[in-house]
Amino acid sequence: MFNNGISIPVADDHPDEFGGKLRSRPRRKRRKSEFRGKSELANRTCKQLTRWWPILVLVAAVLLLIFETSKLGWKSSAVKSELGIHDKKPNVVVSSAKKPEGNLNRLDAPRCLKLLPPEELQQLDFPLNKDSFVPIKKVIYLSESDTPYDTNSQQEMGTTRFNLFTGYQTLNQREKSFKVNETASVHCGFYSESGGFTISNEDKSYMQTCKSVVSTCAFGGGDDLYQPIGMSDASLQKVCYVAFWDEITLATQEAQGHKIDEERFIGKWRIVVVRNLPFRDQRLNGKIPKMLAHRLFPHAKYSIWVDSKSQFRRDPLGVLEALLWRSNFVLAISEHGARSSVYDEAKAVVKKNKATPEEVELQITQYRHDGLPEDKRVNGKKALNEASVIVREHTPVTNLFMCLWFNEVVRFTSRDQLSFPYVVWRLKVLKNINMFPVCTRKDLVNSMGHIRKAKPLGL
Repeated sequence: MFNNGISIPVADDHPDEFGGKLRSRPRRKRRKSEFRGKSELANRTCKQLTRWWPILVLVAAVLLLIFETSKLGWKSSAVKSELGIHDKKPNVVVSSAKKPEGNLNRLDAPRCLKLLPPEELQQLDFPLNKDSFVPIKKVIYLSESDTPYDTNSQQEMGTTRFNLFTGYQTLNQREKSFKVNETASVHCGFYSESGGFTISNEDKSYMQTCKSVVSTCAFGGGDDLYQPIGMSDASLQKVCYVAFWDEITLATQEAQGHKIDEERFIGKWRIVVVRNLPFRDQRLNGKIPKMLAHRLFPHAKYSIWVDSKSQFRRDPLGVLEALLWRSNFVLAISEHGARSSVYDEAKAVVKKNKATPEEVELQITQYRHDGLPEDKRVNGKKALNEASVIVREHTPVTNLFMCLWFNEVVRFTSRDQLSFPYVVWRLKVLKNINMFPVCTRKDLVNSMGHIRKAKPLGL
């Protein structure tokens, strides 16, 4: 008989699907239970944070305040420590206004100044006397006995700053001083023994021994003293380094621990203390050593002037060879970096409040009246200069030039950039001037900038 039933095979390798579903339910229940537990924990945490958040914010603020206060304390102690270290080191330049130490003692290779190799610098010496033609053979410096005081001269325009140091140059005498032959007569400071700029006999004796000199000055407690670098042993034996101070600067430096030794030196610099400065304007007092080195060092053949804001960093004999001897120049001075015209410079001087509009107008009006052209070049050279470094041979021509230049800054403004082109233009006999580029000046010195303002004399 046929079996009408349907057989369903059952094998162990086919799991019961329904049974599998039943077995998976407990696992799903466990996961759901774990998730619900975490959610409850998060909810409780949020409730606690919501309840206590003002206190947490307050604690965070207190911690932040404590941290910032501790930082200020660290900075204060660090500054005090640094100042204490500086105070204990004499002859180190320190300024609360500026930090020029970044440039100090930087002696990188010159870019534009073509110095001889070190072995040749060591062998350099002053050249023998030259037999070349000189248009001026002698300069006579006028004194009180030569030109007695004339009360009428004080009434002339622009003569109010002349005194017993400069002599009372009239406009007529000024005009004659530019017309020279083999002999020239000119006012050139040190007009009278009672005129001021008093130097001790000991210092005078030392200065008379100098055959070549690098000089600087700081009056009115102005800039600090930067030690020269880069010189050869030969130069140290043949070149004087002289710094002129007044009594205000002396007191300022001593208060900072910069003491003059028994031989009147600080490092390489011989310190000459000047008393009875003749001008109330310290800028004018600074023009005396800057422009009248031939009067201060009567036996010197060469001089290099360096402004107090700069550190001289080259071998002086090498500088003389590169800027004077190599091309037969007698005067070397840097070109102005920004402008070329005297008249443009006059506008800049007024704009920067470096002189009053009235005194600048007085000077420029006189120069226009005399016929000074507006050309940006004078005698083939750039008209405007930057006189922070002056290198020169002491010849009758350059000595006369510096006297004429000095008289202009006394008569008009002390901004010597304005009067330099005028004197070059008027003194036709001075041709061989080396107007070197700004990059050469930067090779010569490390510029620090002025540290503090000089105090005027209370005259």
